Amino acid sequence: MRDRLRIAFDAELAAAAAAIEHRLRLHHLSRAHILSQRYTWPHVRVHILMLRAGVESLDAREVVGQLTRVVAAALFSRIWVPIGNTGLADVSAVRPMPVPEDLRALLNAR
Repeated sequence: MRDRLRIAFDAELAAAAAAIEHRLRLHHLSRAHILSQRYTWPHVRVHILMLRAGVESLDAREVVGQLTRVVAAALFSRIWVPIGNTGLADVSAVRPMPVPEDLRALLNAR
């Protein structure tokens, strides 16, 4: 990961860790997911954190969804990812989605 991308990724993970509300934690994790999709281990890490958030909040749908996504992230991050996908279990794992403007700037920076 380039420096600016890594800084933004780490900031989203820190915000997720500091979030008390489950929805806010998932919001920051989904932003970290968008930033990490092309990088296998950071991508897997985000899905593991989403899995943990699902367990901690007793969100069965998120737990089940993340179990498959952890494996898929490990196998497919370098091959193909649906750009902009939030990575959350309430969205199809293969659905491309719009990238938030601030994240798009980071992803497009060379």
